[in-house]
Amino acid sequence: MKINAIIPAGGTSSRFGNTNKLLKKINDKEVIRYTVEAFDASNVDEIIICANISIMDELKKIFADIKKVKIIEGGQTRQASVYNGLKASVCDYVLIHDGARPMITTDLINSAIDMVKDKKALTVATKTIDTIKEVVDGKIIRTIDRSKLYNTQTPQAFEYNLIMNAHQKLIGQNFTDDAGMLEELGYDVYILNGSYKNIKITTQNDIDIAKIYL
Repeated sequence: MKINAIIPAGGTSSRFGNTNKLLKKINDKEVIRYTVEAFDASNVDEIIICANISIMDELKKIFADIKKVKIIEGGQTRQASVYNGLKASVCDYVLIHDGARPMITTDLINSAIDMVKDKKALTVATKTIDTIKEVVDGKIIRTIDRSKLYNTQTPQAFEYNLIMNAHQKLIGQNFTDDAGMLEELGYDVYILNGSYKNIKITTQNDIDIAKIYL
């Protein structure tokens, strides 16, 4: 049984600033290095980084010492990058994780691996704790019942053939969430409770939070 991890890293970090957020150092280590090290220590067999071509050479230097890592060119969208990763290496199960979530833990990765063998499709998520308002033109329309709401994170884990089939059927679209692709096709997707620390780095302020957690 082979288990792969796909790490989309094809973005340009336009909301972050002049540098690619994945290469930003926290305590002398790149953001994406934290992410990959957690997967390297897990039960994953291969780690496929789908990278923006502008940082591929740098990533090859950063991960020259990690044998599990395979670096390929990403696509124009997150969906296209993941599809490239799926085509790069066939496996039994695959985990898909944002490179900009460096607070992911090896324990949570292994829990996802254990659960996907039974459920076939899952996403790590946390229960929504804020009150959520629906707003139109600056006016609150209603307060949404948060008891059934979850904030989606990654990793998301799937039976390989299931998610590959979804990507082939929905090719050329712009899904930002792989679990959403299966939902679109009518498949069941389950929840694995995650951590509120497992934030995605998007802005410079997120770096300050990550420094505390890491």
